[in-house]
Amino acid sequence: MNETISASLLPSQFEVLSRVGQLLASVLDASQGLREVLRTLEIKGHLSRGMIAVVDPDSGDLSVYAVHGLDHDDFATIRYRTGEGLLGRILESGRPCAVARLGEDPRFLNRLGLYERDLPFIAVPIHLGGTLQGVLAVQPDAPDDGLLDERVRFVELLANLIGYSLQLSLEAAQERRSFDQERDPQRRVVRHRPGFGNLVGHSPAMLRVFDQIRMVAKWSTTVLIRGETGTGKELIANAIHYNSPRARGPYVRLNCASLPENLLESELFGHEKGAFTGAVNSRKGRFEMADGGTLFLDEIGDISPAFQAKLLRVLQEGELERVGGGRTLKLDVRLVAATHRDLEAAVDSGDFREDLYYRLNVMPIVLPPLRERLEDLPKIANHLLDRLGGLQRRPLRLTAGAQRRLAQHHWPGNVRELENCLERAAVMSENGEIDAELIRIDKTRERSSRRPTGATPVPLPSHPGSTVALPGAGARAAAGFGDSEPVAEPSERERVIAALERAGWVQARAARLLGMTPRQIAYRVQILNIEMKQI
Repeated sequence: MNETISASLLPSQFEVLSRVGQLLASVLDASQGLREVLRTLEIKGHLSRGMIAVVDPDSGDLSVYAVHGLDHDDFATIRYRTGEGLLGRILESGRPCAVARLGEDPRFLNRLGLYERDLPFIAVPIHLGGTLQGVLAVQPDAPDDGLLDERVRFVELLANLIGYSLQLSLEAAQERRSFDQERDPQRRVVRHRPGFGNLVGHSPAMLRVFDQIRMVAKWSTTVLIRGETGTGKELIANAIHYNSPRARGPYVRLNCASLPENLLESELFGHEKGAFTGAVNSRKGRFEMADGGTLFLDEIGDISPAFQAKLLRVLQEGELERVGGGRTLKLDVRLVAATHRDLEAAVDSGDFREDLYYRLNVMPIVLPPLRERLEDLPKIANHLLDRLGGLQRRPLRLTAGAQRRLAQHHWPGNVRELENCLERAAVMSENGEIDAELIRIDKTRERSSRRPTGATPVPLPSHPGSTVALPGAGARAAAGFGDSEPVAEPSERERVIAALERAGWVQARAARLLGMTPRQIAYRVQILNIEMKQI
């Protein structure tokens, strides 16, 4: 065999090996790291339909452990005995298997219904400490070009890299099964290690949010997630549930703004047969469906005052009656709510019940807008591009000009706007490279987001003539995307501190300067971690 690997393959192979090594070294959750490896092989390595099977220590069979592109339920029952099919042959011999055209090999069983018959197929053993732990199988996304043996060697290198992570993942899975068998739930809580698969960010504000998630996930405390539209409140709710002792229980979600009041009551509390026109059968509500798990109510600030009273009773008593029914149902539901509205102002105006506000606001988690954590922008953009690249089955890359263009925008629509912008650019890119010309941003929103440079006088709402000078932010350069024009956009924390300084650190005076109530500014002092000075 030719000892030199084609020069066109070497750079991509080294890049993939480097990326795989970084993933396995940086991801704390070994199982998540393996899934990321399979995704990377498809996006960057042109090795599609990656699959990892593991040896069952009890039966000695191979069971499918992870498949890129399939949900767990699609392969949970698939197993291969020794000598059965291509994978069973590896279990029997311990040697790699490579087929130039998969459909021509009679041993091919196609139990996953995933692989293309006209393409090659490579499967190699995963050894650790001289013991066969499992099998890594991939399918090159192009017909055989005579370099199949070289690709087998490359996949063997990958199998060697992931062997240790696979062992860690299997040990963690066994440990979780042991936790589930323990009767003392507190032992599971103490030993639980949460992961944050879809949460991206390293700014101080987001690290503080991650810490709050870790703390609150342990208990059944009601959580109120607050933040502007598009900041990712639902991702936070998901992380709280799936990293809590209730993770194996139901997780039920409802957007309160999507239903009128009469339907919202039936949707949440359920109804009995004949309770109203069209109620031909009894139906469980979302609270009942979430019994033993978590109920996530998005846009909780949009419910009517009349429905607020009904919801308050359920939260206080932990029980409800279906619409049209007389039987009281006792429930065990952990509530996580979210809103983009200023609930303190709604309480002061009488639009939101104060007692319900305190019932919901047990543990508030405030998500900062993207413009206040621009240092996270590069990481978020790359995360979104990796996901888009997986859907388009090709690598996507931002040029330096595109990175600067992103860093100069104010992002009033937050991460959701960024995701839409990148998806539009990816669709328009011919070769996967996204340059500045493909970053299309609405001109009206862009102009409204720009601010003058340097020291910026910030008018205080109640006294238009009074101003407080704040230093220029230079935040776009801090985003890590290279040079960009400095744009000063004071954060809410800076505005509150400026008002407190002007008011001699008297909260009531600062509240009047900002057009707030004392309750509102006291709340902001608390959640923004502002240290009050004694004058």
